Amino acid sequence: MSSSKLNLFSFTGKMQILHMSWLAFFISFVVWFNHAPLMLAIAESLKLSQAEIKTILILNVALTIPSRIAIGILVDKFGPKRTYSSLLAISSIPCFMFAAADDFQQLALARFLMGFVGAGFVIGIRMVGEWFPARQLGVAEGIYGGWGNFGSAAAAIALPSLALAFGGENGWRYAIACTGIMALLYSVIYFFSVSDTPKGSTYFKPKKAGAMEVTSIWDLFFYILMTIPLYAALSLLTWKLSPTGMQLLSEDTTIGLYIGIWLLFLYNLYKIVHVNQEHLTQPIEPIHQYKFKQVAILDLAYLVTFGSELAVVSMLPLFFHETFKQAGITPVQAGLLASSFAFMNLVARPGGGWLSDKYGRKLSLSVCVIGCALGYAAMSQINSEWPIALAFTVTFLCSFFVQAGCGAVYAMVPLIKRRMTGQIAGMVGAYGNVGGVTFLTVLSFVTPEAFFLTIAGTAVVVALAVQFIEEPAGHMAEIMEDGSVAMIEIV
Repeated sequence: MSSSKLNLFSFTGKMQILHMSWLAFFISFVVWFNHAPLMLAIAESLKLSQAEIKTILILNVALTIPSRIAIGILVDKFGPKRTYSSLLAISSIPCFMFAAADDFQQLALARFLMGFVGAGFVIGIRMVGEWFPARQLGVAEGIYGGWGNFGSAAAAIALPSLALAFGGENGWRYAIACTGIMALLYSVIYFFSVSDTPKGSTYFKPKKAGAMEVTSIWDLFFYILMTIPLYAALSLLTWKLSPTGMQLLSEDTTIGLYIGIWLLFLYNLYKIVHVNQEHLTQPIEPIHQYKFKQVAILDLAYLVTFGSELAVVSMLPLFFHETFKQAGITPVQAGLLASSFAFMNLVARPGGGWLSDKYGRKLSLSVCVIGCALGYAAMSQINSEWPIALAFTVTFLCSFFVQAGCGAVYAMVPLIKRRMTGQIAGMVGAYGNVGGVTFLTVLSFVTPEAFFLTIAGTAVVVALAVQFIEEPAGHMAEIMEDGSVAMIEIV
C-alpha cells in the first residue's frame, strides 16, 4: 500500500483536481457570504430596518437545503466538471442583481436566489471521491472542505477593504460585483482545467434521476422518514418570518409558503417511490446492496457538527462581548476571538479526514462527536468569572472537534455507493443546514448556557447512533455500461 501522504505543492494529476476544486468551493463561499461584512454599509445605503437586515440573513440560507439535494442529483447525472462550472456561472447573476438592487425587495430576491450557491460544496465531494484512493480520501476531502470553507472568512477580511478602495456610497456594490465577476471567470477556468475522472476510469451514474436508489423496502421507508426534517426546517424558517415570528410575512404569504413546502415534499415522495419501485420488486444481489442507515447516521453526525458550527459562529461574537464586557473586551476583540471557531477549518477538517484514513472511519467519527459533546458542555459553563484566555482555549478545543467531525463525516460519504455520491453528499450537507436552523431557533428561546447544553445533549445521542454505523471495508460494486461489474476498493 502506498503512502497516504499528499504532496500539497504538486499541481498535476489528482492534486491539480484537488486544488482547482477547493478553490471553486472557496469562491462559491466568498459569493455566498459577500453580504455579511458589508451589511452595515448596505443597510445605510438602502435605509434598511433591523427586521429587514435579519430577513436578508435568513433568506441567504433558505434555498440551500433544497438546493443541496437538487445539486446532488445533477452532479451524479452530469458530472462535477459541468455542474460546478454551471453553478459558478449562474451564481454570478444573483450576485450582480444584489449589487444593483435599489430597494429591499430586489435585495431580498437576489439574496434568496444566492442561497443556491451554498450547494457548491456537494459537487467537489464527488469530484475528489473520483480521483483519490480510499486510503487518501479522508485527508483529501478534508482539505477540499476546510480550505474551501475559508471563503467566508476571506470575504469578511477582503471585501470591506475592497469597498473602501472603490470608495463612495456605492463601494459595497462594486465589491460585491467583483465577486460575481470572479465566479464567472473561474467557471470557465474550471471547465477547461479538470475532468470528471482519471483517464480510463468510468463515471458511474444512477439508473434513474430524481431520488436516491435504496436496496430494501425497509430502507425505502427509512429514506422517506429522513427526508421529513428537511421540509420541517424550511417550515421552521417560514415560521420565523411569519406573523407569529418576526412579523415579516403576511398570513396569506406564510400559508402559501407552507403549502408550497409540503407540496414539494409530496413531489419528492413521489420521486423516491418512482425511482425505487421497479428494482425493489426484484431480488437485489448482496454485492449491489448498501444500508441506508449509513447515510442516516452521517446525516445526524453532520447535523451536530456543521449544524452547530453554523449556529455558534452566528452567536459567538455577541456572546463573548456580553460575557466579558466588564473585563473591557470590545466588540472587535470579541469578533476576533469568535473567528477562531471558523479559522480552525483550515487544519481541523483535513485533520479529521487524516484521522479517519489512519485510525478508521467509525472510531474517528465517534471520537470527534464525543469531543463535540464534551466541548459544548464545557462552553456552557463559560461565565464572566472565567479568564478570557481559558474561555478562548475551551472554544478553540471545542471548535477542533466540531470541524474534525465534519472532516470525518465526509471521509466516509464517498465510500457508501459511488454512483450516488453526489446525492448522499447533498442529503448529508442539507442536514448540516437543518442543524443550523434548528439550533438557532433553540437559541431564540433559551439562554446561551442552555443552547450549548442542547448541542452537547444532541451530540451524545448522535455519538450513540454512530456506534451502529458499519466501517467501510472491502469493495463496492458498480455496473459498467457493458454489463460487467467493477469492484472499487474502499479500504
